[in-house]
Amino acid sequence: MFSALNANKIHQIAIFLLLLVCYAYTFPRWADPNQNSRLNMVVAVVEDGTFQIDKYVQNTVDYAKVGEHYYSDKAPGAAFLAMPFYAGLKLFLDLPVLDSFTERLAHHQAFQSTLRSEGSGVLAQKVRFALAQVALTFVVAAVPSALLGVLLFNLLGQFTQAAAPRIAVTLGYGLLTPAFAYAGAFYGHQLSAALLFGAFALLFTRKERLTAPVLLLVGLLLGYSVVTEYPAALAVVILTVYALFLLAQRGRWRHIGWVMLTGGLVALGWMAYNTAIFGGPLELGYSYSELWQDQHHTGFMSLSFPQPATMWGITFGLFRGLFVLSPLLLLVFPGFVQWWRSGEQRAEWTVALLISVSIFLFNSSSVMWWGGFAIGPRYLLPALPFAATAMIFPFRAWGRKTGFRLLAAALAGWSLVATWGLTLAEQAFPNDNIFNPLLEYALPNWLAGNVARNAGTILGLRGVWSLLPLLALVILLGAAWWWLAMRAGKQTAQTTPVDIQQNVVSAR
Repeated sequence: MFSALNANKIHQIAIFLLLLVCYAYTFPRWADPNQNSRLNMVVAVVEDGTFQIDKYVQNTVDYAKVGEHYYSDKAPGAAFLAMPFYAGLKLFLDLPVLDSFTERLAHHQAFQSTLRSEGSGVLAQKVRFALAQVALTFVVAAVPSALLGVLLFNLLGQFTQAAAPRIAVTLGYGLLTPAFAYAGAFYGHQLSAALLFGAFALLFTRKERLTAPVLLLVGLLLGYSVVTEYPAALAVVILTVYALFLLAQRGRWRHIGWVMLTGGLVALGWMAYNTAIFGGPLELGYSYSELWQDQHHTGFMSLSFPQPATMWGITFGLFRGLFVLSPLLLLVFPGFVQWWRSGEQRAEWTVALLISVSIFLFNSSSVMWWGGFAIGPRYLLPALPFAATAMIFPFRAWGRKTGFRLLAAALAGWSLVATWGLTLAEQAFPNDNIFNPLLEYALPNWLAGNVARNAGTILGLRGVWSLLPLLALVILLGAAWWWLAMRAGKQTAQTTPVDIQQNVVSAR
C-alpha cells in the first residue's frame, strides 16, 4: 500500500495524522461558556426542534435574550455544521450503554481526580453533553485544523520543493501557536481559518485552472467563513479582490459571478436565520447579549479604533501576547521582508500581508481584545496561517546555517513550553483576571499535576502521566513517517536513472 506513495503524499498523510492525534488527544473544556453556547444551539435544534436554548442556558453566559426566550449569541456557522453530525451521534447517545458508561466514570479514580470539589460530580446529562462536545469538536475543529496543516504544507511547495522547511513551518504553525489550543475546542476560529486558507490555497495553486466548480467552491468557503466568525469578512473582501484580479489577468473577470453565487447563497441562509431569530437580516445575536450590553454597544459592535496599549497587549504583553506565547512567529517579520525582496508571488504577498494586518487592526480595535478566558489573542487565529506562510523564506534561506537552526530551536522550544503548558493546564482556559498566565496559571497547575482531561485519563492515568500515551503515539508516528519517507526517497533514487534511460530510448 505505502510503496505506491511518493514522499510528498507520505508527508501529507503524516502531517494530517500527527496534527489530528495532538489536537484530539485532549478533550475540550467541559464548562466553557463559549463552547457551551454553540453546543446548546446544536442540542436544542436536534433534540427539541427549536433554536431556543432556554433548557440549557444555565451553562453559559454567552446568550442572547429575545422576548422571553434565549438563543446562542454566537455566529452560527460552527453549530450549523455540527447539527447533522449530532443527529447521527444521538442514535448512540440514546443507547442504554450510556448509563453504564456514566456509572463507570462516577467510580473512575483518574477521572474523579480532574473534577472540582465544588462541582456537581458525574451526572448522566453532563456525560451526554461532554461526549457530544468531544465528538463535535473533533469534526468541526480538529479535522479542519489538521487539513489546514496539509493545505499549508502543499501551498509552501509554491516556494520550495524541499520538504524540511515546509514541514518545519507547518508543524510550527499547527503545534506551536494558539492554533493548537483552539484546534481542540468547539470555537469557530480554527474552522474559519481553515475555510479562508482553503479558499486562498485553491486560488493560489489553481490560478491557471480556475474553472466554474473551483470558483463555486471558493465562494462557498468564503461565505461560510463569515457565518462562522464575523471578523472573517475582512479576509473575505481581500480574497474576493484577489480572485477578481486573477480572473481579470486572464480576461475572465465576469467569472467572479461563480464566487458571488455560492457566497451569496450562504449569506441568504444566514440572513434568513437572523431574521427568524433576531428580527432582521443583519441583526446579530451580539446585539441581544443580555450580559454584555455595555461592551457590544461601545463604538460599532464593541469596535472603536486601534489603541497602542492594545497592540502591545496582543503582541508582547504577558497577559495575552502572541509573541510571548509563540516567539517562533517572530520569524514572520523577516519572512515578509525576504518574500518581498525575492520578487516571488507579489499578489500572494499582498494578500497574506493585508489579511494579517487587517485582522490585527480589528483585534486592536475591540474593547474586549483579550477574548475573555483564552489562550493568547484568539481573534487573530484566522490570520495566523497567512502570516505563517511568510516563515518559509527564513527557513528556505537560512535553514542550513547552524546559527539559524539554534535560534529556531530556541524559539520553537519556548513556544512548545508556553503553548502546550497553557493548553494542557487545568480544566478551563486561563481567566481574564490572571496577569501572567504562564507563571500564575500554567506553572502552578503543572506542578500540582492538574492536567486537562484527555484520553490517558480514561485509560486510568493521572496528572502528567496521562500524557504518556500521547508521547508514545507521537514517537511511533514520527518513526513511521521517517521510515516511509526514507524508503520512498530510496525508491525514487533507484527508479530515476531507469526512467531517464527509457526516455532517451523512446526519444530515439
